[in-house]
Amino acid sequence: MDKKTTVIRFSNGDVKKIKPNQSVIYYHANAQTTRTTYPGGLEVVQFPNKHTEKFYPNGSKETVFPDVKHLKDGQEETLFPDGTIIRVERSVINGQKEIHTAQFKRREYPDGTVKTVYCSGCQETKHASGRVKIKDEAGNVILDEKQMSPQQAASHGKCQLQFFC
Repeated sequence: MDKKTTVIRFSNGDVKKIKPNQSVIYYHANAQTTRTTYPGGLEVVQFPNKHTEKFYPNGSKETVFPDVKHLKDGQEETLFPDGTIIRVERSVINGQKEIHTAQFKRREYPDGTVKTVYCSGCQETKHASGRVKIKDEAGNVILDEKQMSPQQAASHGKCQLQFFC
């Protein structure tokens, strides 16, 4: 049996290659994308901008944006040129979103509540109603404002980032 790659060229410019291991590489000329299907069921799509999508046999999907962002099973990781990494985990079950950076960890709830734990250990909870509660690193409440105007909340948030980290 011949162990060579079979190549099929289509009139629209597409090219299909069937490798000896039964993997199939299909180049879509118009879209300039390549789809590789492996015998185990994994499919990898490569786009001209180096963006890659992987479709696993179990139904999960991984998306990789070159040098910037990786998405896998609901988790997003963004890499910045200065080395900063931001991880965001999205929970499909309860609608919550988590953001992790070197300066803080934040959880955003579907009702608009945002809880942030800063690198110093201080905690801040902002409710959709405008209420803001801040605890120091020992868990003691140091601020509990029942209602804040949008202007107070905006200026308060800026101060907390500088104060706590």
